[in-house]
Amino acid sequence: MPDPAVPTTITMVKKRLVSGDPCEKCAQTEDMLRRRDVWDRIDEVVWAIEGDDASPGVELGRRHGVAVAPFFIVRFEDGSESVYTSGMRLFRDHLSQMTPSVAVVSEETGTKQRAASAGVDQLTSEWKNLEPPEIVGRALEHYRERCAVVLGGAEDVVLVDMAVRSGAPFQVLFVDTGRHHAATYALIDTLARHYGIEIRSLLPDSAELMRLLESKGQNSFLRDGHAECCGVRRRAPLARALRDFDAWIGHEGLGRELDRSEVAAVVEADTEHGGDRSLARVNPLVAWDNNAIWSYVRKHDVPHNELQDQGYRFIACEPCTRAIRPDQQDAEGIWWWEAPGRQASSAPGEGEGI
Repeated sequence: MPDPAVPTTITMVKKRLVSGDPCEKCAQTEDMLRRRDVWDRIDEVVWAIEGDDASPGVELGRRHGVAVAPFFIVRFEDGSESVYTSGMRLFRDHLSQMTPSVAVVSEETGTKQRAASAGVDQLTSEWKNLEPPEIVGRALEHYRERCAVVLGGAEDVVLVDMAVRSGAPFQVLFVDTGRHHAATYALIDTLARHYGIEIRSLLPDSAELMRLLESKGQNSFLRDGHAECCGVRRRAPLARALRDFDAWIGHEGLGRELDRSEVAAVVEADTEHGGDRSLARVNPLVAWDNNAIWSYVRKHDVPHNELQDQGYRFIACEPCTRAIRPDQQDAEGIWWWEAPGRQASSAPGEGEGI
């Protein structure tokens, strides 16, 4: 018998502009499905013609209450239908099963043997001479669904672009501290629409955050340093989310970027977020400087945070980061009030200019 959860047919509704070209989002979604080798699973393409309310795609949109393109109509053996406005969600729900799983269950222990069984030193040795896009592709191929791309800083957008271009399935996690710049939230929305992906936001635990705020107030980081606030708002949410993964892909980290004496490996054991279990961190951009990263952004038209055009070197929480002049050190753009010789009076919002 056919599996009732397996689609019998999938229809894609695309928008055709007056110029005759498909809309940009439709073209991007089709490209994503082709790169994942599942385009042949789309049984039918129906066009919604710009300015033609009687075109078949527009009619389907009215019937299903959908006013955006592209969208997908998934039909099942029992006659039911589901509508998807996200190509990535369609892929994860119904098309990714075409890629064999790498996790197996041991008959002796009954526990899953993770793809992270290969040592990080071995992977670093194998990948250290590869270009960043190749490293991203290898990581997603090696760890499969047990690997996430983490948005934690300004440069991570290029990792999302590389992951999309790899054609492998992946998830994106955004560490939402609750205090980001408005431009950062706008960028997350832009990324999701630009690439047709879903981005999962990781929020602080409400009870932990309330205990901190009730005991120390909103701006304790100005007096006590940023570590405690970052622990509640940034590190703890990421650690909780990474329990579902064997590896994650990111770009260095604020502490490491400030202290260049600590050089990251292409793959390293993440003891900060993994605790006593095996968790690998993949650092594809470790060999690239800012010029190389920006060259990639321009070449591939990658969306970026507008604050980077305004002199921001680091983009983390709004109270903790600021624009700097070209003649200033990078460290003066984040947690600058903690620098030796600085006083709390030079903290954010208290009068120090740039």
